[in-house]
Amino acid sequence: MTSGTTLALAGVTGGAGTTRTTVEFGATLARAGRDVALLDAAFATQGLAAHVPGRIDPDATALLTGSGGIGDGLVDLDVETPGRLAACPARAPFERLARAKTPAAAERFEALVDEASARFDHVLVDTPPVAANQAVAAVTAADRVALVVPARERGLDRLPTMRDRMHDIDAPADTVVATLADPGESVGAADATIPRSDVTTVADLPVCTDPDTEFAPAVADAVETALGVRLDLEFQEEGLL
Repeated sequence: MTSGTTLALAGVTGGAGTTRTTVEFGATLARAGRDVALLDAAFATQGLAAHVPGRIDPDATALLTGSGGIGDGLVDLDVETPGRLAACPARAPFERLARAKTPAAAERFEALVDEASARFDHVLVDTPPVAANQAVAAVTAADRVALVVPARERGLDRLPTMRDRMHDIDAPADTVVATLADPGESVGAADATIPRSDVTTVADLPVCTDPDTEFAPAVADAVETALGVRLDLEFQEEGLL
């Protein structure tokens, strides 16, 4: 398999819905027949682990601080799609979280991204606001970077600062994705806008179970914009794709 496209989804602020957006992007790509790996760089919140059933061993931080390859930490998610959707989440005690943020662990993170990209069509990295080594490693290792910003003033006013920070580390953002928007709302500062959704489980995501709502085509449009790909997914609603 040829190397896939890697995308770091980096939150501009806490509460932007970056983890959820990462999962939604992955499910959309899997619905289009792509094999997708989700990697967790958001060690503080460990939100990706909430979408992974059962025991997580080893988790992402164990791979970064010990041995083993990306295949050891991947768990398939519960979606009925043509493509595979697997996640490598972080779920660890504070001591190991601290060791997973060291410069050496950041280099290991880049190696895991490269390893995953050789095995999957796409690798999506759930990335917190860039302020720690693993987040820097995520955005610099990825082919493309999407900034995830909530569609409200508290998030949008942080966007210029985060753009400047990305330039400082030579990883400029390719795309801005606004989340948590009201139905029909378009955010001028964003390249793509995703409306709110109350669904909390992967298996019930509209991108898989009810793709003809406003939500699913909006996510697909955001995926195409962020990755620079065409998925050729069909929706009943006209004008969204």
